[in-house]
Amino acid sequence: MTRETSGLLDRHLSFIEALRGAGLSVSLAEDLDSVAALGAVGWGDRSHVRDVLAATLLKKQAQRTTFDALFDVYFPALVGDGVRAGGEEGTSADEAGVRDNAAALQAFRDQLAEALESGDEQQLRQLAAQMVGTFGAMPGRGPGLSSWSAYTALQRVAPQGLIDRIVAGLLGDGDDEARETEVRRLANRRVGAFTTMVEDDARRRIAEEKGPDHVADVAIRPSIDKLAFTAARRTDLEEMRREVFPLARRLATRLTKEHHARRRGALDFRRTVRASIATGGVPLTTHHRPKRPHRTDLVVLCDVSGSVANFAQFTLLFVFALREVFQSMRAFTFIDHVHEVTEHLQPGADPVEVMEKLAAASSHAALWGRTNYGRAFAKFEEKHADALGPKTTLLILGDARSNYSDLEDATLRRLAGAVRRSYWLNPEPESSWGAGDSAARTYREIVSMVECRNLTQLQEFIHDLAH
Repeated sequence: MTRETSGLLDRHLSFIEALRGAGLSVSLAEDLDSVAALGAVGWGDRSHVRDVLAATLLKKQAQRTTFDALFDVYFPALVGDGVRAGGEEGTSADEAGVRDNAAALQAFRDQLAEALESGDEQQLRQLAAQMVGTFGAMPGRGPGLSSWSAYTALQRVAPQGLIDRIVAGLLGDGDDEARETEVRRLANRRVGAFTTMVEDDARRRIAEEKGPDHVADVAIRPSIDKLAFTAARRTDLEEMRREVFPLARRLATRLTKEHHARRRGALDFRRTVRASIATGGVPLTTHHRPKRPHRTDLVVLCDVSGSVANFAQFTLLFVFALREVFQSMRAFTFIDHVHEVTEHLQPGADPVEVMEKLAAASSHAALWGRTNYGRAFAKFEEKHADALGPKTTLLILGDARSNYSDLEDATLRRLAGAVRRSYWLNPEPESSWGAGDSAARTYREIVSMVECRNLTQLQEFIHDLAH
């Protein structure tokens, strides 16, 4: 085995371990399949290598973002001098002739705005590398060492502030409000994609300086199905949305199946007697009439307080997905007051617009702005008790932290007693339940409470409903 082959194999094995460390399940068989596939296509084309490894190692699309980030760290497109360059490989900082000052910043933002308007991906990648090298460079922790920060570069350049300029450039002289909304979304997507390029380049530079294993340990976010809801960013919601809608359909199926399992259709006397002929007139097997199709009614209470701000973004997305599959559903948000948001959840509506309306409506869920579960439960019973019934499933989403206020556990017991079943999804680890102002241990005695920190745990909750 040559030194080059040995080094490549070591890099491949480190990459596999990094995938596992990020929460992706990669078996030995899949690892061997990837090596065999690479033996067939070769290592000459980086994009082919990426696709082959993804095809043999990944089990679902939700893992692709984490895979791509780790692939770029272990098999970077820019190597060698690129780490010290302001731009592409072989371009030194002196050749780039760019320093971080007000004039350079304004010139760069003008160039970036034009590139974002045109959507030229190759130019945007070059600008991302230049941006990190110029505006994200920081002194390293040792003599002669450097470091790079995507956060510093993004704060300095502020590409999000270019949205209005990009929209104006794309619209031209037009004044179509509907088209402006669509163009603004396009501009936001391009800025989001450019932000990812900047983060990728910063990781690539740090990996060349400190090694890919260091970056994999501290800088790579887990795959979207393992990412904690409380750590999710707005840019993660788009990726989560693709996973949430199928889970909502599965939840509807599980609740309906559970409902059917609890009751049997009326006895079909004729079929039962006919079947008894084969056993000498003894009805060993009874037959029942088909049960009527039933759609489980659903009522959802969502905590949208600041302490669970990121989780609230997910819960609103999940509630919208549930509305697509539940014909009879009512949704409420609360902080210390209860506000119904069902009217905003129109099936088939644009998810982006719905999320914006829900976010705006959340301001009505607060009276004083401090989370108070007890008051929220009391107000719900006072104003919306008619939403609950013997066929209803009650779903509560929140961390059960109530600022040491009156818990109104008797009220929650009455609410839970008025429905067929009730569940509580808590984004905090179970080890934290009861710590500080957490009322989880009290509420879990009344409502079945489940730790639900990420999509994987949500999937497990839905799966367990059928067992």
